[in-house]
Amino acid sequence: MASTVLVVTALEDVTADWVITALNEREVPVVRVDPADIGAGLSFGACIGSDSPTWGGRLRTASREVELGEVAAVYYRRPTPYASRFEHLPQQQREFAAAEARHGLGGVLNHLHGALYVNHPAAVTRADFKPAQLQRFAELGLAIPPTLITNDIEAARKFAANHEHVIYKTFRGLPRSEDGHTGAIWAQRVDPDSFDDTLAVTAHLFQAEVPKTGDVRVTVVGRRVFAQQIAAPDGALDWRRSDWEELIHAPIAVPVPIEAALYSYLASSGLVFGCFDFALTGDGRDPDHWTAIECNPNGQWGWLPDARAITEAFAEILSMEGGGKP
Repeated sequence: MASTVLVVTALEDVTADWVITALNEREVPVVRVDPADIGAGLSFGACIGSDSPTWGGRLRTASREVELGEVAAVYYRRPTPYASRFEHLPQQQREFAAAEARHGLGGVLNHLHGALYVNHPAAVTRADFKPAQLQRFAELGLAIPPTLITNDIEAARKFAANHEHVIYKTFRGLPRSEDGHTGAIWAQRVDPDSFDDTLAVTAHLFQAEVPKTGDVRVTVVGRRVFAQQIAAPDGALDWRRSDWEELIHAPIAVPVPIEAALYSYLASSGLVFGCFDFALTGDGRDPDHWTAIECNPNGQWGWLPDARAITEAFAEILSMEGGGKP
C-alpha cells in the first residue's frame, strides 16, 4: 500500500518544515523535493504503458529517493519556479529547458495515480482567479462587495458615483523588480477624480467599501476550520500593511451556514485547503455580518496564533492517506 508523503516546495519553507516535523512524529515516510533542482540534485525516470497504465519509476534527490507508486499524498507548497534553474542560459534555451522540465517532470508529479493533493497545482491555478472566486461565493449564498472589473474610465466613474467609497485592489501580488526586491500594493480607497486615460492600460478591480467592524481569516484544512478575527492597531483599511507583530488576534466562531458554504466552495474547486478572508459588519454572530472577500488556495498560515493546530490538521489529513498514525 502506498505510504509516502511527497512534499513539493522550495528549500527555505518554514511552513513546510512544521508539517514535515509533524509527519515525522507520526512516523509517516516523507520525501521533500523542489522540482527546480532537476539536474545533478534531482533525477527521475517515469514509465507508462498499456500493461501498466499509471506512471511508475523513481525520483531521487541528493538525500532521498522514492518509488512514484509509493506516493500516497502530495503536499504542494511553494516550489521554486523552473525558470530559476535555467536563468544562466540564453533566453531561448532558458525558456525551452524550463518548459520541458515543467511539462515533463511537472507533468508526472501532477498526475500520480491515487495520490491526495493538498492542493493540486492545477486546482490552485483555476481557483486563483478573483472573478471566479466572487462568482462562486455569490452562487453559494455568501455576501460579496459590489465589484467592477474594467479598463473603461466611464464605467469606473459610474461605479464610483453609485457608492459612497470605492476600494481598489490588485488581482495578483507585485512581481519582483529587476534588482530582486519585492513590494506590495495594498487595498486602498480611491478618489474617482483621479481616474484618467491610464486606466485603459490594463484591468482594474474596484469594490464598494464594506463598512466593516473587523476582518477574519478562516483557514480550512479538510473538515477542520480555524478562524481568527484580526485588528490592526492603526486602523488600517488593509491589515496586511500594518506591523504583523502588532496585529491583534482573537478566535471567532464561524456561523454554520458560512462554514457549510466554505466546504462547498473547496469541494467545487477541487481543493482540500484554503485561506478565506472576510469583512465583518457586526459582531460576527449573524451570517449576514460576513462578507466574503477572497480565498487564497495556497495561502500562508504560519503567522496565525493557531498555527500549531493548523499544522496538526495538515499532518492528520496527509498521514491518513500515507498510512501513518492519525
